[in-house]
Amino acid sequence: MLSAIGFFLVLLFLGMPVAFAIAVSGFAFFLMRPEIPWTILVQKSLSTTQSFTMLAIPLFIFAGNLMNNTGITSRLVKLANVMTGHMYGSIGQVSVVLSTLMGGVSGSAVADAAMECRILGPEMTKRGYAPGWAAAVNCLSGLIVATIPPSMGLILYGTVGEVSIGRLFVAGFLPGFIMCVLMMVATAWSARHHGYKPDHDKPSPPGVILKACIESIWALLFPVLLIVLIRFGVMTPSESGAFAVFYALVVGAFIYKELTLEKFKKCVVDSVKDLSVITMILAFSGIFSYGVVFDQLPKTLTTMLVGLTSNKYILLFLILIMLTVFGMFMETTVITLIVTPILIPIITQYGIDPVHFGIIMMTIVTMGCSTPPVGVALYTCSNIMGCSVEETTRYSVPLFVAILITVALCVFFPKMVLFLPNLVYGAAV
Repeated sequence: MLSAIGFFLVLLFLGMPVAFAIAVSGFAFFLMRPEIPWTILVQKSLSTTQSFTMLAIPLFIFAGNLMNNTGITSRLVKLANVMTGHMYGSIGQVSVVLSTLMGGVSGSAVADAAMECRILGPEMTKRGYAPGWAAAVNCLSGLIVATIPPSMGLILYGTVGEVSIGRLFVAGFLPGFIMCVLMMVATAWSARHHGYKPDHDKPSPPGVILKACIESIWALLFPVLLIVLIRFGVMTPSESGAFAVFYALVVGAFIYKELTLEKFKKCVVDSVKDLSVITMILAFSGIFSYGVVFDQLPKTLTTMLVGLTSNKYILLFLILIMLTVFGMFMETTVITLIVTPILIPIITQYGIDPVHFGIIMMTIVTMGCSTPPVGVALYTCSNIMGCSVEETTRYSVPLFVAILITVALCVFFPKMVLFLPNLVYGAAV
């Protein structure tokens, strides 16, 4: 299997699309193992996409596109602007707050970053912000979506690692809000350093904030309803995706009355485009994951890491370095599908809660979307803002510091991450 992994990395380096790189390297593994029936190759590629839990992914992607086209996003932008207009780098602060509010709407860090660049980017440059600074803030703030439910990454991690998705959703709230605060501090420092002034001197009056909250109430209620309905057994995480689509349709068509037939068609087309790539990666990763298990790679890696250290913090540090490097070259979905079944047995052997580890892992892995050389969100935002990747990366440094501080807090204070899931679901047995 190590040969297949090496082949996969070579194909990535040569520029082959990720889905095909996985497929070719998985096919190569079967060629090197003639004793394995070829029927398994077909079975594994199909069974990975047939999981009931995986239904949540296409449903949430469709719901996110619907919400972006039904007036929900525009109202959240207005609320974020009202709350942060008095701060340094005000539109940048809007981006950070909007990502936090959009966590329950988008679920995808790359989609969130691209959406914010398109909505906020022109206004940022009009106010004199450097295109690279605007791209950096919109790109990195999208990382908050990795923890605020319903995160696509957490659904994948929970499904592949057989970890409670409900507990993961609840656990993501506190780290997400901490990351929001730290990113706002980093944005304010950076804006002040570059001479970007606030929009107005004083915070908005309570009445104005209250009015903006009321206008955005349907978007703000969504993640709360999601958690409550999952917690009390009204629906499963997969069924919550169907609820999200229904919720977006009702709000868009009957409450805000902004969902037209043309917008609906656009949402369907955009969702199909997004899902075609994800489904291909899911299907081919099933072949790859089978090879990982067949060659007992998790057991081998566990033995190696146990031999290196018996300290769980050193172990976490080594794993996080590994995931950071992976994130620089591979997409979040691919890393989650391939690495999760390898790491879960290792961290449980060290007494690390899989929910706690899941929040840390998805934060670090999703950060790879914003790092060179293969960061999808980094290239997307730089392209939209018309600046170089190097310029965006240079302006990103304070925000990376905020992310790493958040991860450090999660690593050394696991009770902070597990407080809410233990409160809602009870302590894990």
